[in-house]
Amino acid sequence: MRVDGRDITVTGSLLQPLTRRTNDILRLALAAVFLATVITSSLITRYEWVALERSISEIVGVLTPTQSNLVYLAYGIAILALPFVILVSLILSRQWKLLGAYAAAGLIAILSLSITGNGVAAPQWHFDLNDRLDTQLSQFLDDPRWIAMLAAVLTVSGPWLSRRLRRWWWTLLLAFVPIHLVVSAVVPARSLLGLAVGWFVGALIVWVVGTPALEVPLDGALRAMARRGFAVSALTVVRPAGAGPLLLTAESHDPDATAVVELYGPNQRSGGAVRQVWRKLRFRTDETAPLQTSMRRAVEHRALMAIAIGDLGLASTSTMSVAALDRGWTLYAHNPKRGAPLDSCTDEATVGRVWRALRTLHDHQIAHGDLRAKEITVDDGAVLFGGFGNAEYGATDAQLQSDIAQLLVTTTALYDAPSAVSAAIAAFGRDTVLTASRRLTKSAVPGRVRDAVDQPKEVLAQARDEVMHQTGADQIQAETITRFTRTQIIQLVLLGALVYVAYPFISTVPTFFSELRTANWWWALLGLTVSALTYVGAAAALWACADGLVSFRNLAIMQVANTFAATTTPAGVGGLALSTRFLQKGGLSTMRATAAVALQQSVQVIVHVALLIFFSTVAGASADLSHFVPDATVLYLIAGVALGLVGAFLAVPKLRRWLASAIRPKLKEVTSDLIKLAREPKRLGLIVLGAAGTTLGAALALWASVEAFGGDTSFVTVTVVTMIGGTLASAAPTPGGVGAVEAALIGGLAAFGVPAAIGVPAVLLYRVLTCWLPVFIGWPVMRWLTENEMI
Repeated sequence: MRVDGRDITVTGSLLQPLTRRTNDILRLALAAVFLATVITSSLITRYEWVALERSISEIVGVLTPTQSNLVYLAYGIAILALPFVILVSLILSRQWKLLGAYAAAGLIAILSLSITGNGVAAPQWHFDLNDRLDTQLSQFLDDPRWIAMLAAVLTVSGPWLSRRLRRWWWTLLLAFVPIHLVVSAVVPARSLLGLAVGWFVGALIVWVVGTPALEVPLDGALRAMARRGFAVSALTVVRPAGAGPLLLTAESHDPDATAVVELYGPNQRSGGAVRQVWRKLRFRTDETAPLQTSMRRAVEHRALMAIAIGDLGLASTSTMSVAALDRGWTLYAHNPKRGAPLDSCTDEATVGRVWRALRTLHDHQIAHGDLRAKEITVDDGAVLFGGFGNAEYGATDAQLQSDIAQLLVTTTALYDAPSAVSAAIAAFGRDTVLTASRRLTKSAVPGRVRDAVDQPKEVLAQARDEVMHQTGADQIQAETITRFTRTQIIQLVLLGALVYVAYPFISTVPTFFSELRTANWWWALLGLTVSALTYVGAAAALWACADGLVSFRNLAIMQVANTFAATTTPAGVGGLALSTRFLQKGGLSTMRATAAVALQQSVQVIVHVALLIFFSTVAGASADLSHFVPDATVLYLIAGVALGLVGAFLAVPKLRRWLASAIRPKLKEVTSDLIKLAREPKRLGLIVLGAAGTTLGAALALWASVEAFGGDTSFVTVTVVTMIGGTLASAAPTPGGVGAVEAALIGGLAAFGVPAAIGVPAVLLYRVLTCWLPVFIGWPVMRWLTENEMI
C-alpha cells in the first residue's frame, strides 16, 4: 500500500473474522422484549389501542382522499422496492457471504407468520394491475409477512451497511405507522407483529452468524506512528482481529527499529463492557477498578500504566503511540517485549528477585492485576512486567492483596511452595502474606491466572498449606470478595422453595382459622410439646451415631434448622446435607460424618418398619386395614415389576458392575456398622429409642391434634395412619412432601372413620405444629448456626 508517497509492504491477511458482539446480544434481547410486548398488548389491550389510534388519526388525518391515495401509493412503491435495493447494494459491495443470511432471514420471517392451524398458508401476493394501483400495493404494505421480511433482511444487512444508509432505510420502514395515521387509517396490529417478528428473526440470525469488524484504517495508523518519529516500511500480520486486537509487527528503514502495533476495533472488545458491569455487580466495590467507558479509554489506561511502571524500570515494553483512528479504531503501538518469559528461565531469576520486583510496584501503590508467567519476563537477570491491561495506579488494599495471591500461585507452580512462600514473607512480611493468603481460593484468584498453571486446585492448596506452616496459623479463613456468597444464594433458593411449598397451606388458612375457634388448646399444647421432644430424640440418635463427639445441645438446636432444610428441598436431601456439615464442623472427618448420618438413617428405617408391622398387627385385630392394602391385581403387578428389575440387574453386565462397585460397598459398610453397633447395647439402645421417639412423637402429635377438634380415634390407629401415610408421601417430588402428606393423612383418618370436619383441621394443625412452625423458626436458627461457624 502507498501512504503519503511511501510504499509500505503489508504481509498477511487483514480479513476480519466474524465475531459475536455485545451489541448483537443486546439487540436480540431487546427484540425478544419488543416481540413479547406486541403479543401481550395485542391479546390484552388491543381494543383500547384501536380506539386510541382512531382518535389520533382523526386529529392528524388532515389529507384529502386524493392526497392520501398519493401518499399511500408513493410509500407503497418505496416499501415494495426496499428489499431489492438492499439486495443490489449487497451485491455491489461484494458481500457474497451475506446473501445466505439475507435469504434465510427473509424466508424464516415469512414462514413464521404463515403457519396457521391448517398448515402453512402461502402469501397471496400478485401484480395484477387491472385494479387500482394503490389497492395492489396495500397487499404488501398491510401484510405482516412483507413487513417481517423487510425488518429481518434489514437487521441482517445492517452491520455490513453504512450508518447513513441503515438509518434512512429503517426510517423508511418504520414510517408505515405515521403514514397510516396521516391517511386516517388504523395501524394494523398484524403489521406491528410482523415488524417485531422480523426484527427478532434478523437479530437471531446476526447473533448466530456474527458480524464483521470494520475496514482497518492502516493509513491512519501509519501516519500516527510517523508523527511519533517511527516511519514504517513494512507491516506483518501476527494475529487477525477477533476477540482481541489486530496484532501486527512494524519495521522501519532502521534494521534495529521494530514495533508492535495493536489495533482495537469498536467490535473487538465490546464484551469487555459487559464483563466490567458484571464484575461491578458481583464483586465488592474495593475489588473492582473504575469502569472504562470506551475502548479508547481502556487502551489509553494500558499505555499510561506502561509509562508509569516503565519509570520504575520494571516494564518490559515502552509506549510509542496511542491514537484514535477512523471508524472507531484505536491504535496502541509499543516496543517489542524485552526478556524471556519467567517460566523458561527460572534458573536465571530466583524467586526472591521476582517478589522484590512486585514489592517495588506495591511501594508505589501500583497493582499489576495479571501476574501470569507470560506477563513476567527476565532480561539480564532483571525481572520485568508486561500486559498492564488490569494494572491500577493508586490501588486499593484488596487489589494489592490480590497481586500477592496471584504471584503465590504463579511462583508455587514454577518453583515450589516453600520457596515461594518464604520469598513472599521476606518481601512483604508475615502478616501481609497471611492476610493475602485468604484470597487463595477459586473465586478470588482470577480465572486467567488459574488457567495458566497446571492443576490449579492442587497449587492453591499447596500455597495455602505452606502459608499456614510458615506463619504458624491454625487456619486461613477464605476472604469474601463478592457481594453475595454461595451460602446466601443457597439460602435465597431455600426461601423461594419455602414460598412454593407454603402456597397450598396459605390458601387453606382462612378455613383453618375459622375451625380453630372450636379447638381444645390444651390438646394443641400437648401436640406442640411432643413435637419439640421429637427433636431431642433425633439429636440423641445422631449423637450416639457420632460416638458423642459433638455437643448434644448444639445438635438438638441443629435439628430445628434441619427441619427447614429438609422441608424446602425434595426428598429431604437438605436435611441430610446439613447434618453431615454440622458433624464435619464439629470435628468429624467427612467420611466419619457421612457414616454417622447413614447409620442414623438406616436405624431409623429399621425402627420405622418394625413399629409399622407391630402397630398394624395391633390395629388389625380391631380395625379394617383393607383401605391401605391394594387388591390382588396391583400386588401381582408390583411383584412382577420387582422380579423384572431383579432379573435386569442380574442379566445386564453394566448393572451388575454398578451394583458391585457403587451399591455393594455402601451396603457392606452400613452392615458392618450395624453389626458393630449391636455389640454396644447402651449405644444401640439410645439410637433405637431416639429413632422410635421421632416416629412415635409424630404419631402422638397427630393424635393430640385429632383430640383437639373432638375426635375419638385411638392412638394405635393414628400411629398406623401417620406411618403409612408418611411412607406413601415420602415418594412425593414436592419439598417436604407438601400436599402429599396432607392428602395421605386426611385419607387415612377418613378410612378409620374420622369425619372430614375433624380430620382436615386436625391434619392442618398437626402440620403447623410439626412442619411449618419449625420451618419458620429454623430459618433464623440456620443463620445463627452459620454465623457461629457450626455449619
